Amino acid sequence: METLALLMQGVLTIFAPVNLLVMVIGLVLGMLVAVLPGLTLVMGVVLALPFTYQMGVGPALILLTAMYVSGTYGGAITAILFRIPGEPMDVPLLWDGYEMTRQGLAAKALGYSLIAAFVGGIASAVLMVAMAKPVADIALKFSSPEFFAVIIFGLSSVVSLGGKSMINALISLCMGLLIASVGVDSMYGQERLAFGQPFLLDGIEFLLVMVGAYGIGEVLTRLGAGYPADAVIDPATKTKRFETAFPRWSEIYPKRGSFVRGTATGVVVGLVPGAGATVSSFVAYGLERQYGKNGSALGAGAPEGIIAAKSAATASVGGALVPLLTMGIPGSGATAIILAAFLLHGIQPGPQVFVSSSALIYTVFASVFISVIGMCILGYFAIKPLTKVLDAPEAVVSAFVVMFCFVGAFAARNNMSDLYVIAAFGLIGFLFERFKFPIAPLVLGTILGPLAEDNFMTTMVSFSNDWTIFFTRPISLTILVIAAIGVFYPAIRATTLKRRVPSDGGPSSS
Repeated sequence: METLALLMQGVLTIFAPVNLLVMVIGLVLGMLVAVLPGLTLVMGVVLALPFTYQMGVGPALILLTAMYVSGTYGGAITAILFRIPGEPMDVPLLWDGYEMTRQGLAAKALGYSLIAAFVGGIASAVLMVAMAKPVADIALKFSSPEFFAVIIFGLSSVVSLGGKSMINALISLCMGLLIASVGVDSMYGQERLAFGQPFLLDGIEFLLVMVGAYGIGEVLTRLGAGYPADAVIDPATKTKRFETAFPRWSEIYPKRGSFVRGTATGVVVGLVPGAGATVSSFVAYGLERQYGKNGSALGAGAPEGIIAAKSAATASVGGALVPLLTMGIPGSGATAIILAAFLLHGIQPGPQVFVSSSALIYTVFASVFISVIGMCILGYFAIKPLTKVLDAPEAVVSAFVVMFCFVGAFAARNNMSDLYVIAAFGLIGFLFERFKFPIAPLVLGTILGPLAEDNFMTTMVSFSNDWTIFFTRPISLTILVIAAIGVFYPAIRATTLKRRVPSDGGPSSS
């Protein structure tokens, strides 16, 4: 009862006029920075941090939390409509969301993502409040070996992203890991694969790979095909027609398992400091592809793929805030900035803060609940006008896509070299599509590769180069075993089914 009373007091605090205005600003800014290619959620929160210096600690945390929550949804819009992921966490939305757009179901795809974001956000907020301290005790046992195991678990989802050719998927993944190693080694400061080019010393930003391969690559692919007519063309009027109907309850209820799996994955993975929404969405999509009732249809416009990825990404918000508030350990890039806001106002998050500043902590909890609702309201009213954009000629839409890709790439670091890099990966994306190599493993390796390397090297330094530590620590061993099962089980199952077919249903000889 005390927890509920404190939460209600936090809600009343947020509805004070100044705090409510700050929250609305945060929701709008969070969605904008996530929608614009090149401006990531973390970058947006960083840019907002200086404006909180003159604020009280309450409004500052409300602003940043609202941006964090809203930013987890905004990138879904460009991912689904234009095949440009606003954030790495939105990459899994491309595989089914954009396919639904190609089928004329853009609004319905956005609707599924909005509902998934709401379910994941509210569920994780409830768990965040109810289980903050107990779950923090478990997360405290995680060290670099466990972090590395979780990243390997995320990389194992390549099994579900490889399409028809696992060899092509592994080649694509290895290319992504190779790209991720370009630059200066973070542990020893050694130059790698820079070939004497100064701009490569900073490495190749995964954002450039992601936006170039998907955004520019798709435009080149469609241009090469001459913008062929597809399912979105009405044969009677010869114009594009997009369905604007929101998913009905009769369509949503049968997919309840996908909501549960995605939300649970997001909460659990989000609790691991450093994992965040990106790893959550990849892992959730991989699990749905392998174990979901409609898993075989994922990648061809199945709503379950959108639901799993988006519910996991939003559910990770509550999970990431738990280690921040209870232990002072940021669970993601955005929560690291929120930690900075705490410290700037002289507050050190941790177990003692629940005693000394309990009202402030529950204001943060309440802001998550209200931000999820506000995010969904903004997203709902944006669906219809956004889908109308797609009624423009595809060549015009493609021109704007290219423009935003290049503007976003330049805005990220104000570096002209990034424009050449994004153009190069646009060509690579086109060639991948042409020769049937999946792009997803390439992006997966680029995003997760540095995380895997950092945690592996940290483990080697911390445990005297003893590689067996990954298998002697119970938690890391369990995660690695689950990852191995995820890799080999689909192949074993497919082999078993092939052997059964001739005996069970094969034609008899005459």
